[in-house]
Amino acid sequence: MLIAIILAVLVILAAIVVVQQRQGQAAAPIIGVNRPYPPRPAPPPPGLPASDGMRAAVEPGPGDFVIGGILFNTKTIAQKYALLFAWAAVVIVFGFANSAFVNWSNVTTIFGSQSYIVVLTLGLILPLTAGDFDLSVAATMIVSAMTVAILNVWYEWPLLPAMLVALAAGAAIGAVNAFLILYFRIHSLIVTLGMQTLLHGIAIWISSSQTVTNVSFPLIKYVIVERIAGLSYIFFYVVILATVIWYFLQYTAQGRRLLFVGRGREVARLSGIRVDQVRAGALIACSMIAALAGILLVGGTGSAEPVAQRGMVLFAFAGAFMGATAITPGRFNPWGSFIGVYFLAFCVSGMQIVGAPSFVQDFIYGGGLIIAVAMSQLALKRQQQNF
Repeated sequence: MLIAIILAVLVILAAIVVVQQRQGQAAAPIIGVNRPYPPRPAPPPPGLPASDGMRAAVEPGPGDFVIGGILFNTKTIAQKYALLFAWAAVVIVFGFANSAFVNWSNVTTIFGSQSYIVVLTLGLILPLTAGDFDLSVAATMIVSAMTVAILNVWYEWPLLPAMLVALAAGAAIGAVNAFLILYFRIHSLIVTLGMQTLLHGIAIWISSSQTVTNVSFPLIKYVIVERIAGLSYIFFYVVILATVIWYFLQYTAQGRRLLFVGRGREVARLSGIRVDQVRAGALIACSMIAALAGILLVGGTGSAEPVAQRGMVLFAFAGAFMGATAITPGRFNPWGSFIGVYFLAFCVSGMQIVGAPSFVQDFIYGGGLIIAVAMSQLALKRQQQNF
């Protein structure tokens, strides 16, 4: 039974790859701007009969269908929502394997327990959009969590000042990353990899390798205890954050500049965009959102560990690249990342509930990252990426 379920999940992932490979139109680069479909021809002047070309433009073509006067294309729908359909398929497969998987309490537990990973991923897509990597996001989250717990429990600080200090620490980490990357022109992978190791050492140092427990209850209450329709407040915080980032990237001048910088830094610079300033802002915002994830992690567990969650950076990258194949294919986007993280989380939970060994989680997240990058490259027609 377990082998059959694993094969079913692999078939689902393979189906997504096939959909991406057979898409009818080339997607925009992951770090670039999404290309709209070509505009339809303008109608003829009043009094002149419509030509055959005009009727062909108005009438649905191959693969098109109309609902309520709105034209839809099956290839576009498959391309945008394949991951969402795969998520539903995973739920159905594991639901048949064990009915406890689709129990609402189990579903709400997954949504709540994985929310801080979604927050981490949402922060990560900002520098990724600009063409930078930040491998220090998970370590920043841990330092933030340790800061809140230590100040609140050991030094008896109120929650609000402790959380503000944690956010300020996140901003400082992002600023240091940005300075080293932009001033010394060091690749972001090298800088943030070193920062990740440094922050892990700092977390162990400030905590004396101890787990800090008994965080003030109001933080726990408004993160994980209070619920709406069985869903913890943390889930709704994630939805709000995803909405804000979506609006920022889609409808603000700063968000569009971020996309332009990611597509081509030299072109953006020649267009008058302050490329270094945009990249620095993305790195600082990413670290601050990672610090927010640390606050939510403390609220969700009531404690902070200096060596826990060190592998979360892989989960965040897997969710981000998986999300780049959905909703706005070929581009990092918040709702795609939201779906990508929960898709992987439901796969892991399903494997656990049917009795799979713990190392299957590594298979899913590691394999998911590789498959997600491959799918993204298929969306790019296997174009060479220069980060």
